[in-house]
Amino acid sequence: MRLARRENLHVTLAFLGEVADARLPEVIAALDRAARTWREAATGPRARPAADQSAAGPPRVRMAGGGRFGRGRFTVLWTGLLGDVDTLHLLSRSVRRCLRRARLPYDDKPLRPHMTIARPGDRMDPEDIRFDLSTMNGYLGPSWPVTEMVLVRSHLGPRPTYDRLASWPL
Repeated sequence: MRLARRENLHVTLAFLGEVADARLPEVIAALDRAARTWREAATGPRARPAADQSAAGPPRVRMAGGGRFGRGRFTVLWTGLLGDVDTLHLLSRSVRRCLRRARLPYDDKPLRPHMTIARPGDRMDPEDIRFDLSTMNGYLGPSWPVTEMVLVRSHLGPRPTYDRLASWPL
């Protein structure tokens, strides 16, 4: 099975699809506004109470459980996230609001925080995949801080890669 490379692990806050290179400055400006707005809300004088982790710094998440989507050679295994996922939802809403105001296209499917961890495709016996999924059900990984938001360009295919185009601290 093809495991996702560590440097490719990510949580998609908003999927833009194909965007013309000429609009890249608009995308960067919209994401800059979203990150700034989110940081101000998390740390400003009207910050949320300490019970909301966004007020205490970057959100912390951990991998937990998992599942699959796709069939045959398009089978993908994913792991879910626990922790400050509400904060990721707030950040995603900020990103989407700024993209919408800039009239930039994005996929409006609801955010379901997860990370793709493997692409077994049709190289693995379905029973082995079911076993891996049952093993993942009890998994609870260590937590880590989400310290940045990154704009990436995806290059899909047998070995997906991602180009970092810009980033913002959280």
